[in-house]
Amino acid sequence: MIITIDGPAGAGKSTVSKALAIRLDYRYLDTGAMYRAVTLVALETGEEPIAVAQGDTWSARLDDPALRSDAVDAAVSAVSRQPEVREALRGQQRAILAQGNAVAEGRDIGSVVWPHAELKVWLDASPEERRRRRAAERGAEAGDVALERDRQDAAQMLVPEDSVRVETDGLTITEVIERIVALVEGQA
Repeated sequence: MIITIDGPAGAGKSTVSKALAIRLDYRYLDTGAMYRAVTLVALETGEEPIAVAQGDTWSARLDDPALRSDAVDAAVSAVSRQPEVREALRGQQRAILAQGNAVAEGRDIGSVVWPHAELKVWLDASPEERRRRRAAERGAEAGDVALERDRQDAAQMLVPEDSVRVETDGLTITEVIERIVALVEGQA
């Protein structure tokens, strides 16, 4: 089963997706980390992002704390909007998902990358809650940065037509995961 979790910054996609993958013993695909790794390598080497995306050096950087740096935050949106970069990474994302049993999170996973997923979730939260979460996670200004990223990335952030919307305001991570597990069990 492929479960896609899309939504805006600060909705809880990464936290929920990682925990859900562990709970279900599924692979976890963090597409945002892929774009961030390409951005980081391009910034460090001066290579064009498309050249980085088509290579494999970026994959070794997926767990690098520098992925969350201010420099990457400032550049990742422009990199991720490049159609050639999206196409290069989309092929790799599809290859991973073709192996089955995965939780994939991003902004267009259920609509573009894997539109035939068995379960598509649109994770969301109010702008105030998303701003608060980012500020708590990364500093006071991060909340506004997250909402600005959403404005910049609007073209890539597509709500899948057949997705189930899960509003996370006022819910714990465990409560969100339980709601999604109930959806998974309903698919079985």
